[in-house]
Amino acid sequence: MRKTKIVCTLGPACSDEKTLTAMCRAGMNVARLNFSHGTHKQHLEKINLIKYVREKLKMPIAILLDTKGPEYRIKTFQDGKIFLQPGDTFTFTTGEAAGDNR
Repeated sequence: MRKTKIVCTLGPACSDEKTLTAMCRAGMNVARLNFSHGTHKQHLEKINLIKYVREKLKMPIAILLDTKGPEYRIKTFQDGKIFLQPGDTFTFTTGEAAGDNR
């Protein structure tokens, strides 16, 4: 029994039955779905396809759902960059204003 897993991320290029079947036969153990991209419907379709292919091939292909945690993106600052000191308050906003050190 192999103790390592081959994890493959399923994107648009490998989301059809023929390609997924070939990946399974080539050794894929885990199908990874990146929930940072795609819709609920698209992910459900891929999950159903994986289940169909693994049943057809009688292979135990695991499904890995890679969910993304919160992410914050900071755009620009008035003076190009700022330096925060311990105890400084920094406010995140959804507005479009350039940031400063207040």
